[in-house]
Amino acid sequence: MSERLPQTAAPFTGRVAVTLIIAALLSLGAVLALMGWAPELASRDRAGPTPYSPSSTGYSGLVDMLEAQGRDISVSRLPQTLETGGRRLMIVTLSVHGRSAELSEIGEPTLIVLPKWTYTTNPARKNWEKDAELASAERVMIHLREFDEDGEIIRGPNPDRLNVGADRFRPDFEDQMQLIKTDRLRPVIEAEGGALLAKHPKREIYILSDPDLLNNFGLARLENAKAGLGLIGQVSRDGTQPIVFDATLHGFERSTNLLKILLDIPYLGVTLVALAAMALIGWAAAVRFGAPERETRAIKAGKQALADNSAGLIAMAKRERRMAPGYLALSRRALSRELGLPRTLPEAEYQALLDRMAAQNGIETSFSELEAGLSSPASSRDDLRNKARALWRWRKEMTHEQ
Repeated sequence: MSERLPQTAAPFTGRVAVTLIIAALLSLGAVLALMGWAPELASRDRAGPTPYSPSSTGYSGLVDMLEAQGRDISVSRLPQTLETGGRRLMIVTLSVHGRSAELSEIGEPTLIVLPKWTYTTNPARKNWEKDAELASAERVMIHLREFDEDGEIIRGPNPDRLNVGADRFRPDFEDQMQLIKTDRLRPVIEAEGGALLAKHPKREIYILSDPDLLNNFGLARLENAKAGLGLIGQVSRDGTQPIVFDATLHGFERSTNLLKILLDIPYLGVTLVALAAMALIGWAAAVRFGAPERETRAIKAGKQALADNSAGLIAMAKRERRMAPGYLALSRRALSRELGLPRTLPEAEYQALLDRMAAQNGIETSFSELEAGLSSPASSRDDLRNKARALWRWRKEMTHEQ
């Protein structure tokens, strides 16, 4: 025979178990909240041609410079802003390896800055670039093809003079100046060999070929900064139009997901109420009601169940008052059997015999009186119960049953 294993105490007390459950629920809530806001919590401080980046190819310097001028500047992380446009000038800065499929449906007015550099991130500081070099013209033309399928990207030496509106500048482009050679787009700022700034013939979309007029590296040079600010003033309706920088193409898109909706206003209250209701339901199921009851038969077996069901049917049919004569006949047969009376006696002799026997036993109530009350339907259920109970007691006294 195998030995029974010794019983050991529970490894955790009730208080410790409750603490662990609460800590697990809080941790789960924190994880769900972080999942809902994960896109918005992404680090903005990284290298690349983004409006947040302080690296050489970034545009944070342009944002700061325009704000210092008193311009209305904002950075958009909503995809619908990129598509709808509006009264603000949208500045879209592209990356060599970034997306370009959205550009065909971009809103207006918009200034698109083509990429020029590829870079490697500094391992020591993720928001700096370790090295940058010219990207291939074929790679840059992928973005240009969205507006001019036959357009080309060409590169040449720095110009002696560059006319930006009514002003002249002498910018210094790093390595080579990047231009657009096109027959479809309308040149706005031209240089020898192509257009530095071109406009779509049917839409208010401007394309800047060389980003060194606006990125952090280019703005470090005074002539580049003057030319870049003059260019923005020229395309932004006399320099007073609000400006919004797009950040969605660089992965800073502010998404709307189910978790964020449930944990944000105005649905946060509904979520808390639902969680509280679930907690109360769980508590009630575990504590208040205890173990679930075992399923029983729909109709119980036995004499008692049969009697209860019959009584229920009679009550539903509302025939209780008419049962008085039947109960009287049933009681008379029981009396005859218990007292040994012959069944062939006439009614009058049977009634007189029972009255004499009751008097001999010292019973004040006669059978005739009881029989008269039950020979016809009762007036009510209470009346039937009282008369039937009186006959039952009389019968017990006659048969000496306790």
